[in-house]
Amino acid sequence: MIMRGLCTALSASPMSMAMGSALSANPVSLSFGSNLENAENYNSTMIIGKPNSLKKILPDLLEPIGLKNLDSPIYDAMLEGIDSDKGGESTTMIKLDTDAVVHKVILGALPSKVSRHNHPMSVHSLTKLAGSAKGNSRVVILTDDFAIGPLASSVAKAFPLFSLKSNKPAERKVDVAFCKSDGTFVDNSEQLKAAQTVASGVQLAARLVDSHPELLTTTQFAEEVESLAKMNPKISFKQLVGDELKSYGGLYGVGKAAVCPPRLVLLEYDGGGDETVALVGKGIVYDTGGLSLKPKVGMCGMKHDMGGAAGLVGGFFSAAELGVKKKVHCILCLAENAIGPTAFRNDDILSMYSGKTVEVNNCDAEGRLVLGDGVAHATKHIENLDLVVDMATLTGAQLVATGKKHAGILSNDEDVEKRAMKCGMHSGDLCFPLLYAPELLMDEFKSEVADMKNSVKDRSNAQTSCAGHFIESHLDESYEGGWLHVDMAGPGTKGERATGYGVGLVLSLLDAPGF
Repeated sequence: MIMRGLCTALSASPMSMAMGSALSANPVSLSFGSNLENAENYNSTMIIGKPNSLKKILPDLLEPIGLKNLDSPIYDAMLEGIDSDKGGESTTMIKLDTDAVVHKVILGALPSKVSRHNHPMSVHSLTKLAGSAKGNSRVVILTDDFAIGPLASSVAKAFPLFSLKSNKPAERKVDVAFCKSDGTFVDNSEQLKAAQTVASGVQLAARLVDSHPELLTTTQFAEEVESLAKMNPKISFKQLVGDELKSYGGLYGVGKAAVCPPRLVLLEYDGGGDETVALVGKGIVYDTGGLSLKPKVGMCGMKHDMGGAAGLVGGFFSAAELGVKKKVHCILCLAENAIGPTAFRNDDILSMYSGKTVEVNNCDAEGRLVLGDGVAHATKHIENLDLVVDMATLTGAQLVATGKKHAGILSNDEDVEKRAMKCGMHSGDLCFPLLYAPELLMDEFKSEVADMKNSVKDRSNAQTSCAGHFIESHLDESYEGGWLHVDMAGPGTKGERATGYGVGLVLSLLDAPGF
């Protein structure tokens, strides 16, 4: 087996340069395709792959990357010490050719057993393993010939950016290369660009979600999006702010009590092609529950309630940077669900942009209100629209339905549902279908004085599907295209950190080149 094609480093993407001024928890320079010949420039090398791939490729891989002193009895023992079914890691120290230099080598084994509803490369395990790289590190991923973009997305999730800790860690670099099953390194420039771009998009989305609400107001969110839009001449930026949104009763009602006004941000990218897609994101920068006030335990972490909008922002700008051949609109429904003298109330009746009226029976079911206006705007104003995708941290019930790693998806079209499932499996942003039955479930919102209420009467009756159907009911009656709802309340975070979920899913749905 001949090792060849060691990759050259790629220049930083516009998104990663825009993030350069961001507060950093781990000031990590993350690059894909770096030359891996000089081991002495790094503190450690991590090699990650399936157990069988590690056994097959390691003998011919080590010398070309400067680790010829790692003898076969040592790495055989390291691999034997890892449970191949569950995966894990093993570490040793070796001397490089330079006698004084001691180098850490970590072998990371991905689980060999993977169920049909998990990603073939166990991307969540890959994220965990990549995150154990310390100092200046090289990471070699044995791809089993799987696309490298989704693997890069998984690596990026291990390196969040945002922090306000007073002790700043030292700057470091993590250089990643991808090794194919024949032992050669991926050197395709389109694929490497996609890897770098999706990683920047994931880190951007995660940073936005992790930012605290005093910093990331609706105003700041819109300003950051506008600054990104200015970097690409193919992207246009518009917004409706405050009282301009009075006809958008859901978005205006939810956000009018906050210091910073609600905003409807309208982005447009024209890449040509024969499909027009609208991405509609829930951007509740903080959710107190409104006058249906959350308790202390339930309110902490509600800065994450704009995770849908953040994932779509990362996906939209990544797609534009990669030059997708589609017309893509991104609509961000930005608001803070605050309390105050002008807060909307239970028993209020809101007039939505769809023309329908909603009796409020839960001020803490606000996400569906802003998204109802968002999808109504998309289906009324975007010409020749083929697909609407809304994304949101919408319901806690999603975690009960599909868990913490799979988003719940709902669609009016079986082909769209299958497309989303396939794209989720490819991208590593996993998703799984929810019950689709509006004729059975919409009665949950029955109101005596308005077209509907905003919260179900029976929380045990498929409530996460009900929430999606509420949004669907505000699609314009003239719209005949597909609709996909993505509830990513579970996979949007891991512990107290954002994951950047949604960026990869969007790129896969849009057939991004190289991804």
